[in-house]
Order: sequence, then C-alpha cells, then structure tokens
Amino acid sequence: MIRFYEEPGALIVRYRYETVRIDGWGTNALRVRATKLKAMPAHEHALSEDVAHNAAVSIDEAHQCASITNGRLKATVNEVGILTFYRDDKLILQEYYSNYGGSVRKEAICYKMVSREYKGLASDGFRITVRFESDPDEKLYGMGQYQMPILNLKGCDIPLEQRNSQVSIPFCVSDKGYGFLWNNPATGEAVFGRNMTKWISDESDMVDYWITVDDTPADIVRNYTDCVGRAPVMSKDYLGLWQCKLRYRTPDEVLDVFRKYKELGIHLDVIVIDFFHWPYQGDWCFDEKYWPRDKVKAMVDEIHAEGTKIMVSVWPSVDKKSSNYYEMDQKGLISTTDTGSVQTYDYQGDCGTVDYFNPEAREFVWNKCKQNYKDLGIDLFWLDNAEPDSTTYDFDNYRYFTGRGSKVGCEYPKNYARAFAEGQNSIGDTEAVNLLRSAWVGSQKYRVLVWTGDVQSNFESFKDQVIAGQNMGLAGIPWWTTDIGGFMTPNCKDPDFIELLIRWYQYGVFCPVFRMHGCRGPEGDIPHLDDRDFGGGYLYTGYPNEIWSYGEEAFEIMKKYLDVRLSIKDYVAGLMKETSETGAPLIRSMFYEFPEDKQCWDLPTQYMFGSSYLVAPVLELGARSRQVYLPAGKWENLETKEIIESKGEFVTADAPLDVIPVFKKV
Repeated sequence: MIRFYEEPGALIVRYRYETVRIDGWGTNALRVRATKLKAMPAHEHALSEDVAHNAAVSIDEAHQCASITNGRLKATVNEVGILTFYRDDKLILQEYYSNYGGSVRKEAICYKMVSREYKGLASDGFRITVRFESDPDEKLYGMGQYQMPILNLKGCDIPLEQRNSQVSIPFCVSDKGYGFLWNNPATGEAVFGRNMTKWISDESDMVDYWITVDDTPADIVRNYTDCVGRAPVMSKDYLGLWQCKLRYRTPDEVLDVFRKYKELGIHLDVIVIDFFHWPYQGDWCFDEKYWPRDKVKAMVDEIHAEGTKIMVSVWPSVDKKSSNYYEMDQKGLISTTDTGSVQTYDYQGDCGTVDYFNPEAREFVWNKCKQNYKDLGIDLFWLDNAEPDSTTYDFDNYRYFTGRGSKVGCEYPKNYARAFAEGQNSIGDTEAVNLLRSAWVGSQKYRVLVWTGDVQSNFESFKDQVIAGQNMGLAGIPWWTTDIGGFMTPNCKDPDFIELLIRWYQYGVFCPVFRMHGCRGPEGDIPHLDDRDFGGGYLYTGYPNEIWSYGEEAFEIMKKYLDVRLSIKDYVAGLMKETSETGAPLIRSMFYEFPEDKQCWDLPTQYMFGSSYLVAPVLELGARSRQVYLPAGKWENLETKEIIESKGEFVTADAPLDVIPVFKKV
C-alpha cells in the first residue's frame, strides 16, 4: 500500500522499498528525489541557490493519491507511485505509465518495465533509469554542447559525459512550456525517443530531477538560473579582440605580436600565452630557460601599459617529472584509478590528474598559480583540458575525493573553475574571466568563458558550433565562444581555409567573446620548431594566426568587422548585465525572442544576438547569399541600411565575402 506524508513545502511518498520526496523549489518549480536507500541523501548538486516557493500539498487517502502544487506547476502521484506533471492543469509530462487492456499497467503484466528503475552496483549506489512518456511532436532544446548539426534534440540519444568539445549540461527546454534538469553529475545518457524519454545515471544513490513551467523560454531560463546560479557581469574590458595562437614560445614572440597590433592602431583586450610555456605539466610556472622572470615582468609591464590583459594556459595534468608530483601524490591530491596504471593522461608525459573535488587540491593549485603567475602580473587563466582530458574515457575506473568518475565525473570542470574563482576572490580579483574547455550546471557562477574545444576547421564543424552556442545558452551557460576558424587546420594557406576563417571571424563578432585561436598547419611544415624534445618529436608552435597573417583582402575584411565589434561593445556590455540579472544568454535561438512564431522553433542556423541583432552566418564554401527568416516587424540590414518590413517571411540576403547577413530590429 502506498503511503503519503506531508512536510512543510514537501510531499513524501513511500511505496514498497522506495521513498520519493517532492519539494517546492523556486518559481513554478518542483524538485523530485527518490531512493531505495534507508535515508534520502542530502546532495544539492546543481541546485545551490536559496530560492523561495509557495508549495501546497493535498493528500486523498480514500483514493490513494496525492498532489503538490507550486505556483503554476502541479505534480500528482497515483496509487502505484507514478508522477504526472501539469502546467495550469494541462498535462505536460508523465512518468512511464502505459496501459494495457484498458486499465491494467502494461509494465506490470508483460513489459515488466517501471518508471524508476534501480540496478544495484558493487557500491552502495545504483544504475538508475527514469522513464517518461513521450510526445513525438514535442521539441526539446539545450543540454549543452554536442558536435552535431541538430538544434531540436527530439529523437536524439545524448551522452551525459564530458569530452574534448562535448559539454554535458543536462537541462532542456520544451516547446510545451517546461524546463527539465537532471540534477545528477553522474555519467549516463538522455534518450529523447519518440516512444519514450529516458534519463540514465551510471552510478547514483538517488533519482534527482527538477522541473519548472512558465510562459516563454526566457521565463523558464530565468526560473532555472534562479536555482543554479548566474554569471556575474563581464567587464567591458574583455569585450573587444582576444589574440591567441597554438603557442607563443617566448616573451619576445608575444611582444612582437603585441607591438604589431599597436602599430596598426588595433587595441587588444586580451593576449594569450598557451601551453608548454612550463618545464613539465604540473609545474604551474614559466620555464626560466624560455621565460626568464625579468623578461616576463618587462613583457607584463609593457602590455599592461596599453590596457591589455594577459592570460596563461594551465592544465590539470601532473607529470611525474614535475616539481609538484611527489608532494601532491603523498597528500592524495591526484585522482586515482581502481584498476591498472595510475597514469590517466599521456600527452607529452606520464601524468596523473588533479583531484579538483578535493578542497585541499583546489587550494594547492591556486597557490602555485598565484605565486608563479598572478604575482608576476598575469591577469587571467585558461583552464584547458577541463573534462578532464584522459588517455581513455574510462569514467568508472577513475576515483575522486567524492566518488568514482561514473558517479561525480560530469562535475569535474565545475570544480576546476571553482578552484580559480575562489582563489581570485580571496585576493579581491572579482572581475577576472577564466577560459574553460568544459562545464557543468552552474559553472557560470565561477566566471568561466566556455569555448568549444579542439574542433575541425571546416564548414561542417562551423555549422555545429553555431548550433552548439544556442543550446549552451539555453542550458544556462551565457559566456561562450569558439576558436575562430576552428582549431585543427590542415593548411592555413589554402584559399578555402581563408574563406572559412573570414566567415567564422564575422560570426565571432556576434559571439559573447571575440577570440582568435587555432593550431595553424600543416604540422609538417612549421617554420619555427622548438629545440626541446618532449619524449618524441618536437613540439610545434603553429603558423602565425594574427589578423594580418592571411593576406591583404582577409585583413581588410577582418579589420572592417573588428570595427563593427567595437561599435557594438556598449551593446554587448548591456547584454552582460542582462544575463547577470535574468540568466538570458547572449546567443539566443530565434524562438527565445519570438516564442509565438512557430517558424522560429525550426531555424537552427540563424539566431538573435541579444534582442536587437538577427545573425545569419554563411555556412557554405563559395556561398554569396543565403536565406534568412525575418519575423514580423521592421528590420534594418546592417550592411546596406535598407529597412525591410516583414510579415514573417524568408528573404534572400546578399553575402559577398566581406558581408555576413545581420539585421537589426527597428
């Protein structure tokens, strides 16, 4: 027999061996937890913010059912523990409960398939699957960053795990007026099938999900970020051009680039020193042979005199040859493996991985970075390989301070970011922006700019990034960008690549942060090789990647669009303030701004940059025009200044090589 209990703002359900707890949690929102353990675990996971609610519980003992209502969202529980959710009393979502023969539950008779399934593991946890009924016509968006040309995720199988260029943020927005958070950092899977929706955790001690309803996607994202946190305001100092390439090897190389930009009258907001400026991974310092302390200090002073910030790359890998490995290993600050070698990373070294789940490890690494970088005047940190990158993605073999990778691993990049944000806060540096190659729910609180990782330099990958940016914004990550031109370039002298670079650069103008970066090949023909041998071959530096590096025509186009970026810098700063207040992304799917226009729910390759600019990147080699949908209203062509009064229609926009179609809402 099912039993119902009420606590302040919560409904408790006990049925057979399971306990379910449903709490009011924020605006029009409920949190659902369930376990077969004797006591409900106390994890908050992503739901970290203090939020109010107005939940009311109703229990009907006679009919063996109960409900809890918080604002416009109601959940009911029937006689066998199935949960059903209603928005303004209209059904929006139901746990799996198919009928067979009119009244008998199919899973009880033949399928033997339940809505909440727990499969025991050798630990105290379970492999958990939660199933929901599926509306085949529903549209679903968000979930983070996946390398695929798909905006509407209905019908997709989404891996819940962090990999280079894949970022798992398990929150989705439905066109049925609700948002759903799988509040669990375990690896797993989300399956948005036409016949069934499934959320799977590889190792967990409880079911944990959160659901909200509201009128528009903007309202839903506001409710969601109320509960998981928002990015602060990004300083206007970071909203111009960032300059980076695979590797600058010395202070002189950095200064040569910086001085050339200055000579051209171009201000850099940030210049970046990438990897292997250190002796060994895990040293977290400059290699004195190539970066003498006095030269670094002189470089910093010259660059700072022009108001430019300096960023350095740090990695979470710790080479056994590094100065810190033995101490960290003895103190238990490095993640371990359950079986086999303790080596978890093998690029240019025999490396372990910092256990950022451990507070002592977070403090240790920050102190090293403060001493060896911050105290020299370095402003910002690039938190690379943040998934973390591993030799193999054997999540269930990696063990951290709070559990195995299969149980907690998706939260690794969030704890990595936390180490630096807390360290910077401790010295009063509360405006710093750190670049991060992965994220989890709530990472935005730690002032991280997520970028798309080591993606290929081709138009197919470019299209994937345009779509990924929209889904990342819907998942609550507003500070997001890409490597302009992609990271992996087969031949940077190829005219086709230069066209791609120009198109990507034009798109970058209308991203939250505008950043040049890439490994410019071909690798076998690099003119300047390092003279250090890292255990097999020379570590290359890549061809030049400054805006003058690709010929006069490319330079003139890039200079033109740099001026466009600078002209909208105040506008972008306003968007940064808005996102800090409401959680609104800067890159917005068309339906975010025009939810009543059905056409806008199916436009993956154009987007709104804030509420004013409609951006339609050119995503095909050789294209000199493209179709653009203009919602009803007046739109000004940014290039021609032509005013178009649209009734909600497609137009053909001219797009010569020096033009990206952009329309400003009038």
